[in-house]
Amino acid sequence: MLLLILRLCAAIGIAFVAGKLVAKLRLPSILGWLIAGMALGPHAFSLVDEQILDAQWYECLISILECGVGLMIGTELVWDKLKRSGKSIIITTLTQSLGTFLLVSLVFGVVFAISGVPLYLAVIFGGIALATAPAPALSIVREFNTHGPVTQTLIPMAVLDDIVGCVVFFTTISVVAGKLSAGQFPAYVMVLSILLPLALGVGVGWVAGRVLKKERSAPATLALLIFMILAASGVGFFFDYVVLPTPLLNFMLIGMAFSTTFANMLPQSRLDEIMKGFSPILGVSFIVVILNLGAPLDYHLVMGAGLFTAIYILSRAAGKYFGAYFGSWITHSPKTVKKYLGLTLLPHSGVSLVFTGITVSMLSGPAPECSAIVQGTIAAAAVINEIIAVIVAKKGFECAGELDAPARSSSQLPGASNQANG
Repeated sequence: MLLLILRLCAAIGIAFVAGKLVAKLRLPSILGWLIAGMALGPHAFSLVDEQILDAQWYECLISILECGVGLMIGTELVWDKLKRSGKSIIITTLTQSLGTFLLVSLVFGVVFAISGVPLYLAVIFGGIALATAPAPALSIVREFNTHGPVTQTLIPMAVLDDIVGCVVFFTTISVVAGKLSAGQFPAYVMVLSILLPLALGVGVGWVAGRVLKKERSAPATLALLIFMILAASGVGFFFDYVVLPTPLLNFMLIGMAFSTTFANMLPQSRLDEIMKGFSPILGVSFIVVILNLGAPLDYHLVMGAGLFTAIYILSRAAGKYFGAYFGSWITHSPKTVKKYLGLTLLPHSGVSLVFTGITVSMLSGPAPECSAIVQGTIAAAAVINEIIAVIVAKKGFECAGELDAPARSSSQLPGASNQANG
């Protein structure tokens, strides 16, 4: 086990260097971390091989770090900041998520009708496509210190997008599984996958808020925060491995709910002080989480990517972009949100690969040919899309004028009246 840990540490070091090299080209560091993950994963040099990826200690480590990464989102969900823009964010989340689901399902419905593939697979593709992986875009926010309406819309949307994605996907897969008589997904799976992480995060977050409110030295505050993150993760592990029949909790969602709760219990000055101390750990957590996203991706799939992969990438991108544009338009959001928010929503691999694994497992018995189509299409799309999407997302922030930008006034946040930009 010690050797495996040393190999993982070496991989993290290599990813860090790769990120620095990529950053010199004025590209996001995450691109270097992703490429390092693919290069060091089991499909290439195998420094991070299947033995590491399948180890329970590694899965627990990633879950804890995902919980920590959730703090970047949750600490921005302060009610005083959100109450002016909450309605527009909810509407835009629904238009871009459901719009993507409908467009991808419709496009593949036509393609599969022509090619003789079962039509239910089109709806499954739509259910997988609507998910957005928040970590890549958030790493750009952190690295380039982005500020402005697009950033302020994206951060809370990451939470809502995960919730909508889980609801639509588990509903879709449940209906399809029932039709195929493959053992319908229990109804509680959809409910627990959303409500349980939120409830656990809120419970531990309330305790954290009480503990962190008191002024302490920076080392003591950091130690307490780390302890509370471990406590939130530990409660999640208990439910995942002891209470529930199969692990299904989203630990980033636990981290979001946990940090949202304590963030709304603390003065802004105290919250800023806490997050400043946590910033170095957050940076390392991002590297490892993105490295983990890249490691399972097989770069060989790029060469074998076919028509389905191209259609999936393009239809999903269109759904995200025009869905976000429409939602921003009907809520009178700033012009930059309408034009560029959709570009920041393209990163996809993390959640999509989880949904793909569930789909492949469900279809492998009753419809192995459909299982192969899903696995090949989404895996190839994950490799291609993730590299392109990171570059496009960074370009979206750049075109919106939010790279290294000063904090904006509340009147410029999404949802505020902006007739001049409308």
